Amino acid sequence: MFRCILRPAEHHWRCSVRSMSSAGRKRKALRSAFVVLEQPLQPIHRHVYEANLRNSNACRNRYKECSEKIRKGGGEKAMERHTQRNGKLLVRDRLRLLLDDEDFLELSPFAGLGLPYGDIPSAGCLTGIGRINGLWCVFIANDATVKGGTAYPITVKKQLRAQEIAIQNRLPCVYLVDSGGAFLPLQSEIFPDKNQGGRTFYNEAIMSAMKIPQVSVVCGSCTAGGAYIPTMAEETVMVHRIGTIFLGGPPLVKAATGEEVTPEDLGGARLHAEVSGCVDHFAWEEKEAYDYTRNIVSTLNFQLPEEEEEDEERTRRRKAEEEPPYDSMELLGLAPKSYNYSVDVKMVVSRLTDGGRFQEFKARYGTTLVTGFASIHGHLVGIVANNGELSHQSALKGSHFVQLCDQRDVPLLFLQNTAPTAAPALSTAQAEVNSNRLKAQASMMSAVACASVPKITVVIGGCHGADSYAMCGRSFDPNFLFLWPNARVSMAAPGHAGSLLPPDSEQEDELNRTLEEESSAFFSSGRLWDDGVILPQDTRKVLGSCLDIIQQQQYQLSTEKLQSPLLRV
Repeated sequence: MFRCILRPAEHHWRCSVRSMSSAGRKRKALRSAFVVLEQPLQPIHRHVYEANLRNSNACRNRYKECSEKIRKGGGEKAMERHTQRNGKLLVRDRLRLLLDDEDFLELSPFAGLGLPYGDIPSAGCLTGIGRINGLWCVFIANDATVKGGTAYPITVKKQLRAQEIAIQNRLPCVYLVDSGGAFLPLQSEIFPDKNQGGRTFYNEAIMSAMKIPQVSVVCGSCTAGGAYIPTMAEETVMVHRIGTIFLGGPPLVKAATGEEVTPEDLGGARLHAEVSGCVDHFAWEEKEAYDYTRNIVSTLNFQLPEEEEEDEERTRRRKAEEEPPYDSMELLGLAPKSYNYSVDVKMVVSRLTDGGRFQEFKARYGTTLVTGFASIHGHLVGIVANNGELSHQSALKGSHFVQLCDQRDVPLLFLQNTAPTAAPALSTAQAEVNSNRLKAQASMMSAVACASVPKITVVIGGCHGADSYAMCGRSFDPNFLFLWPNARVSMAAPGHAGSLLPPDSEQEDELNRTLEEESSAFFSSGRLWDDGVILPQDTRKVLGSCLDIIQQQQYQLSTEKLQSPLLRV
């Protein structure tokens, strides 16, 4: 008799998904009378507000520059060659045909900018979450105008993050494959390690076992390792003449055998649809391929609410989701240019939540951390927000509140703005305070790590030191993590390098310059330490989309596959 042994990685994902599902169950909204936060701008805030606003406008200009750069993809010549000579659609035009509308959540659009090996706009692929036939789906779409579709280390990292989001939130995944394979000069950073190229195929297998649907569209070259993406997907569509799948292309065949062969004869759509059986649907042109894909998505094991139920749900949500009483553009002046320019975080909360309402938890205890319940676009959430140093009391309060939300299956939203550096121990009394704080922060870290509810983190200011772990930083596996353009991500804030070095160190000035450069939100996003930089005024909309996406898993009809009997062939 054979026993099925669950591997640790699979066990982790299944535990995660089971708890996510319980968090996503449909709940009837209970009546609440949350207090409206009265947090208008006061004359006392004017100096700080204006300084923050100037900094936010400068950051917004940088945001626009980066956005313009990624919109150009590989440049005009590459786009012209892609569309006219190769007869292909641009990647954003493909998404317009695939998705219901252009209102999709793009993930890490600035990934690949400012890297040591040059700019790779959007890391050479677009990833995001959009609706297909009303169903939220992750998409991973290669942009062959960027370096000819070659995969760089950052490309692999971005694809793996998109798959991770699909697994965490049980989202169907659609691959639009148009890739020239790995960039060989950097093969040591692409091929050998656990979380590099081969992990893509491992994830495909695990997702299939978890009943997370995957569909692939071969709309360009699919060479070497990239050939496994469509062959491991559950259904694959291939486009005539522009789609090819082979491990080695015509040049390698000629070098090895002396034989000349066309890409179409070696691995075209006719061959794989009629002879090898590697693909399931043959499309004469790209538009037909995306029609096929939309039809495939309509067969998935999800049952969305009927239109009448959906209308009722929308009506209920519309009643519940009053707009905040303050203008969201005011968030630009509340986004701190540095820790010393922070304002009361309740001013930020009141501009994000429905009606500016907030039910605070332990309001008089550990006041440097604000915790409480609120609704965002009709979704109940638990908010954990820095309002000063994460002290002993505030960490205990945070631990209590996180466990409370986990007990009640309420998603968590972390608004992170941590202290620039840890407090030094200059006396015995201070050392004792720091020790108590250390224990309390460890307790909060454990609570955050073990909480099985969905977690979303927005870095609205600083993300520094161990405090950032307790506030669900990247290493604590939030479902989504976004940065405001003013955010800083580093061990210590710029100007505080002395806390990391021995007294009178000659390296302090140099380290401060390094922190200034490497802590910027755009440096972080270029290396994919987050899921994207978002403008403060768009935060409420982005959070609403994320909460909708997380909730969708409740509509999947079945999530576990019964073990098939073992048959001998």
